[in-house]
Amino acid sequence: MAFSKIGKFFGVSDDEDELLDGEEYVDDQEITDEDNIPNGAIDHDKVVSIKSGINSAKSKIVLYEPRVYSDAKDVAQNLLSNKAVIINFSRMEDASARRIVDFITGTVYALNGEIQRIGDKIFLATPPKFVTNGKISDLVDKKDNLS
Repeated sequence: MAFSKIGKFFGVSDDEDELLDGEEYVDDQEITDEDNIPNGAIDHDKVVSIKSGINSAKSKIVLYEPRVYSDAKDVAQNLLSNKAVIINFSRMEDASARRIVDFITGTVYALNGEIQRIGDKIFLATPPKFVTNGKISDLVDKKDNLS
């Protein structure tokens, strides 16, 4: 009996019909598919394409240079469409520019987005899915202090 166990361990024993106490006979057809997958093989049911997590529509940043107050509606539409907007007010009067900034600030607040000043008369408005790091105005202040 001890030799038969050693023989089975090394694969030398021809005694497959003899079962030891407590052992059960397993039919070859009862083996599941998971047992048939060789080591290193790919289970295609669990493979996910890298592109599947990427939205087919790319994120966009829209540039605006409004000249009248009614251009604020176009900026708000882009924010509602989940597009970031850079607004340059250099060709506008300060009073009209403030009104547009107020309007855009309200839109951004309603969307849980952000609005930042990124330069002289230039603002960045982003919907909630955009993340911005750092502030350009801090860098400009440091540059001014170094001069």
